[in-house]
Amino acid sequence: MSGSHLVSAFLEMMSAERGAAANTVAAYRRDLADYAGFVAGRGQTLLTGTRDTVTAWLDHLRAQGLSAASAARRLSAVRQFHKFLCADGLRGDDPTRIVASPKARRPLPKILSVAEVDRLLSLAEAEANAPAAPAKHLAALRLYVLLEMLYATGLRVSELVGLRRAAVMRDAAFLTVTGKGNKDRIVPMNDRARDAVRAWAATLPPGPWLFPANGEEGHLARQVFARDLKALAGRAGIASARVAPHVLRHAFASHLLAGGADLRVVQMLLGHADISTTQIYTHVLDEKLRTLVESHHPLASG
Repeated sequence: MSGSHLVSAFLEMMSAERGAAANTVAAYRRDLADYAGFVAGRGQTLLTGTRDTVTAWLDHLRAQGLSAASAARRLSAVRQFHKFLCADGLRGDDPTRIVASPKARRPLPKILSVAEVDRLLSLAEAEANAPAAPAKHLAALRLYVLLEMLYATGLRVSELVGLRRAAVMRDAAFLTVTGKGNKDRIVPMNDRARDAVRAWAATLPPGPWLFPANGEEGHLARQVFARDLKALAGRAGIASARVAPHVLRHAFASHLLAGGADLRVVQMLLGHADISTTQIYTHVLDEKLRTLVESHHPLASG
């Protein structure tokens, strides 16, 4: 059976047995025609093409500038086609079985520079210390404390706004944080954050929450913090679209690594179960290593 007949038989099965839509069948036809042409160009057929041919085809798609998502979609069509050939006894092996699907590179996290974070903190502190009506002063102080704590600890915003007062340990030098999967971790705080928390705690009425509010949950909503933080960024001359609580978490991790912190330590502080999640920040280490080599290699100046 020729390659075109094999593809036609597969597409008929997809339409008749699996109820594939006409657009899906047309997309599969285009993808398989491209694959079949590549296989033929290597002197093979759809019944004899090897795993190396499949990986070479994926390399060819990448070289053409096809995105990882589009290449993965095409590979999915080819996988289903080869499964069909095996199921019908037309091939005894599946060359796509152990071929890894193309994956898009995770985008680098948005971060702020150290100078920009300092600008935010300085303005928040100034507004917290400025004369104002009681309610406005309390809101400004709360925002300053939240910002100091977020940049000092790298907490997730949900972890931060949901902190209980009992989480503040040893004279506010450490926090006990319950993260994803109800896993607890201990996170240290720097002097600035510790002093801010002490001042904030002195203003609070009795209650369980570090950041109490009148909502259903009893504590500050993360959306309220995000809104206040964006407004602060605008007043600091930083585009509000660049600033959000998770951006400060990214800044915490990136700035620590740039300063020489160990990746495993940053993983622990962020509460990542798998270090591969933390490795998104290694672009910072790459840049640091490049700068180090350029600065100290004996032939760098030449």
